[in-house]
Amino acid sequence: MEVINAPVKDIDIDALAEQVFYESINILGGLRKLIEYRNLTWLPSLAEAAYAVVMKEELMKTHKEIAFDLGLTPQTVQNILRADAQEVERYIKGEVEKVDEHKAGGIAKLAYERVKKEGRITMRQNELEVLGVDWAIKVLTRLRGADFPLDREQLMERLKGVVIKGKPFEEIIEKMEFPVNSPAEVLRKIKEVIG
Repeated sequence: MEVINAPVKDIDIDALAEQVFYESINILGGLRKLIEYRNLTWLPSLAEAAYAVVMKEELMKTHKEIAFDLGLTPQTVQNILRADAQEVERYIKGEVEKVDEHKAGGIAKLAYERVKKEGRITMRQNELEVLGVDWAIKVLTRLRGADFPLDREQLMERLKGVVIKGKPFEEIIEKMEFPVNSPAEVLRKIKEVIG
């Protein structure tokens, strides 16, 4: 007997998205490689792409639902999910000089496939903490489902108690300009404050 409206799997989306994020970094050669190439600016895009891919594959959410949940535009989510993973992989390997695909989307798709196939976590959280970039995942997790734009009070409500590079968010928010229009903008403004 075929079940037609089966319930969504009980899965920890945050944990799976983190696994995909970590594997994405591995695909790029690890954190050390990102630092060598000064590509730490890729981290917010990789985190967003990891969530988008996981939400599409595991929860069967639409582009618009994912965009709403992550505070992205539907077009951005569509670009992430339409990325040709194999073409992006060829770009990373240096087989092609340029690619018109959404790079973070392609990398996240590759990472999702590996995580699902091998069922492993390839990077430990403390490796991210050592380099001081673990805060981006913490912030994005807390912002999940937020209705942007956010004012100072709304952002404080979501990020109260978070410590970023040894600074409580309550200190960081005092130096930020508002409103903030997306999770990516929140990450960018925090990075500007903490240096």
